[in-house]
Amino acid sequence: MTRKIQTLNAISKKGLSRLPESYVVSNDGSAPDAILVRSQVMHEMVIPASVQAIGRAGAGTNNIPIKAMSERGVVVFNAPGANANAVKELVIAGMLLGTRNIFPALNFVAGLHGDDESLHKQVEAGKKHFVGHELAGSTLGIVGLGAIGSMLADAAIKLGMNVIGFDPEITIDAAWRLPSSVRKAASVDELVKRADFISLHVPLLPATRDLINAERIKLMKKGTILLNFARDGIVNEQAVLDGLNENRLHAYVCDFPSNLLRQHPRFVALPHLGASTEEAEENCAVMVADQVADYLDHGNIVNSVNFPNINMARESAYRLAIANANVPKMLAQISTLLADAGLNIVNMTNKSRGDLAFTLVDVGAAVPPAVIDQLSAIAGVLRVRYLQS
Repeated sequence: MTRKIQTLNAISKKGLSRLPESYVVSNDGSAPDAILVRSQVMHEMVIPASVQAIGRAGAGTNNIPIKAMSERGVVVFNAPGANANAVKELVIAGMLLGTRNIFPALNFVAGLHGDDESLHKQVEAGKKHFVGHELAGSTLGIVGLGAIGSMLADAAIKLGMNVIGFDPEITIDAAWRLPSSVRKAASVDELVKRADFISLHVPLLPATRDLINAERIKLMKKGTILLNFARDGIVNEQAVLDGLNENRLHAYVCDFPSNLLRQHPRFVALPHLGASTEEAEENCAVMVADQVADYLDHGNIVNSVNFPNINMARESAYRLAIANANVPKMLAQISTLLADAGLNIVNMTNKSRGDLAFTLVDVGAAVPPAVIDQLSAIAGVLRVRYLQS
């Protein structure tokens, strides 16, 4: 079946090649079935009523109006873990930038003048100002032990570091991935007290905004290096500036340039390079393209940020995919309506997530348009999709 996919950013060709040949991909915004996006902000965008899914080729979804899409029954996908290795490697680079004073050392060398003999003398006289520390034997505190956090923990241990982690909502899968030698902190406060390096890997939510604030910086060891390759709002910049000026923080290394901080010699900011590798962009695009296509063609959901994961093998050519509110008697109403229409249910499954739920129903015969209208009219039903194979 022909589907129209709108791209809002350049999406890896390797990812787009995963879409079925019948799919039409363009940046044309007229009546797309789905939208693939990377960083473009969609909050002020008029999203057509035809859109059934949005795929974010990355992990963070702050650029997507999730609440509004949920109310319309639009499934929003992301690609968790697809860029984890890229971010992990950049965090390690950030630790070295901070602890070996590489950034100020580079500036020192760039400002040297004279012939080679003069340069050599200036280097020998000046290098004492950039003496740093080795990673081995120091303690890395990781806040957030998902795909990135667990990979970072493993890499840090292999570099000879001690690792302490905190994540109150760690999943079972993430816990299995975590190296056994990672020590668990009971709170963020405990973690920041014990760590030489602190790396943040949590989404930006009301609960995580200003997670690192003046009070927590005061708890840190003198000379702590703070790394933020997650979201800029997680760290209070004024508190960081004060911490740098008071030498409580030795360095702040992040992926988010700031006018308030950028003149400070121990502030190192990169231009949001966390997932900027060819491999990560390909991995994200492949993952999200597969997920969106499976949803459009079969109603299956994997890695949605608003609806539950749900998967049901096709047992009929006639499938109904129903996004609905998580309210009592929904399945009974759907079953009764289909029975009254003379449609036999071949298979049926329902999953819920918070206030939202999703139902897949395979029936034994073609579903008349009037039945789809009746299903759509059930209180709490957000969207009904009829999928014929």
